Amino acid sequence: MDKVADALSTRSFTIKLWPPSQKTRLMLVERMTKNLSSVSIFSKKYGLLTPEEAEENAKQIEDVAFAAANEHHEKEPDGDGSSAVQLYAKESSKLMLEVLKRGPKGSKDTQGPEVPRSIDNGVPRKTVFDISGGSRAFIDGSEAQELLSPLAETGNSYTKICFSNRSFGVDAARVAEPILRSLRGQLTEVDLSDFIAGRPETDALEVMSIFSSSLEGCLLRYLDLSNNALGEKGVRAFGALLQSQRDLEELYFMNNGISEEAAQAIRELLPSTDKLKVLHFHNNMTGDDGAVSLSEIVQSSAALEDFRCSSTRVGSDGGIALANALSACKNIKKLDLRDNMFGVEAGVALSKSVSVHANLAELYLSYLNLEDEGTIAISNALKGSTSTLRVLELAGNEITVKSAGSLAACVATNQSLEKLNLSENELKDEGCLVLCKALEGGHDNLKELDLSSNSIRRVGAKVSAQAVANKPGFALLNIDGNFISEEGIDEVKDILKAGSNSISVLGPLDENDPEGGDEDEEEEESSKAAEDGEAEAGEELESKLQDLKVEQ
Repeated sequence: MDKVADALSTRSFTIKLWPPSQKTRLMLVERMTKNLSSVSIFSKKYGLLTPEEAEENAKQIEDVAFAAANEHHEKEPDGDGSSAVQLYAKESSKLMLEVLKRGPKGSKDTQGPEVPRSIDNGVPRKTVFDISGGSRAFIDGSEAQELLSPLAETGNSYTKICFSNRSFGVDAARVAEPILRSLRGQLTEVDLSDFIAGRPETDALEVMSIFSSSLEGCLLRYLDLSNNALGEKGVRAFGALLQSQRDLEELYFMNNGISEEAAQAIRELLPSTDKLKVLHFHNNMTGDDGAVSLSEIVQSSAALEDFRCSSTRVGSDGGIALANALSACKNIKKLDLRDNMFGVEAGVALSKSVSVHANLAELYLSYLNLEDEGTIAISNALKGSTSTLRVLELAGNEITVKSAGSLAACVATNQSLEKLNLSENELKDEGCLVLCKALEGGHDNLKELDLSSNSIRRVGAKVSAQAVANKPGFALLNIDGNFISEEGIDEVKDILKAGSNSISVLGPLDENDPEGGDEDEEEEESSKAAEDGEAEAGEELESKLQDLKVEQ
């Protein structure tokens, strides 16, 4: 197992996504040129760029995006480059939109900022100012003066600032104040996460108020205030900034101590959320009443695509309120409600919302106390509402074999699944048989299957391995924490070896208990049913599957 873990570890660190090859960069320029010179809603309003002008802009956009992403990657050299790739794509997309809105040269309707031009030595101007690298540090006034000096330079092109991981005192905030005021007209992204760590409450509130008034009026599309001990006082300290935002597309309040009162303050202060696409609340103490306030924000966010409200102490009433509000968000692609206390009733309410999310790609519903009734309702909703689902997590919901049929039907109709997590439930061998039968056909995109801690024995382990043994690109089968005999483990390994995938896809088995529970008697019966009575077991399974009415 150590060799397998080492192999997986080695594989994960040898894949480098950055920098892109010259061929890839040229291909991006070519695609942007085509998009910039094609007829669109922007060209009809602002004018159509000539192919020559489109190509010129495309090259400049790619230069700027590459420089920003490369600078980002240099600060995390041990990463695989995925975040740099994301920034590269995001910057390219943003700058393309600015060019489209500006229109061709000489247009009377020219609007929007110019794409940052290269300076005299040919190096693209920087658009991202990020001081978050390195270890966390306190900043005083003199350090702030030096650290923020690039922002004070006349004619700089910064549109995003990230002050995360640096703790600003009042004197440092006073230094930043006039600099930030001078950038009001150009900033579109502000990251102030974890920027007051270790400061006394009075100082922290004053720092937040200074930053808030300095940035008031910025037309931001992205704002991150995570990892600051806000509470209601902190939220209201940012009141001036929040009240001036009408174009926000991404808003993050994670690990902020957001209580019921703080959630109410956010609801009161935000003037508009009709453009909001990403809204994240994680690891707060929001509770039911706070969730009701959040639900009002969600209700008015029809454009919402990514909503996270995990680990927020939300119970049944708050869960129902959020579930009902999510019905208004038909563009949801990613929904994360993990680690709350929803219960069955909220689960059933959530199933009604899920049924209208036709573009849902990632659904995280682990540890919500859904039980069988809530799980069945959600599974049935997913079966008929979406074929785009890539990730489904339902771990720790007290799911038994009673839910297996509905889960199998849901899985069978969602052929795009890449990850399925049903760990820490009570499916046992019978539930595993039904579920894995649905996974055998198709599901060529499946990469991870987690059935750990489900009281599975030899038979369930074998059918799990059979379900994934020949899937191209499959990476991880987790069946740890079960009661699989040594013989059963050997059979699982043989099945994987015989398939197109190697044994390396089998996860660790450190928590497996080969002699757990009533192993001897039940294992003997299961083995007999699987090996000597295969026909009888098959008939029983077929009978179960006939009732599923699976629509392929």
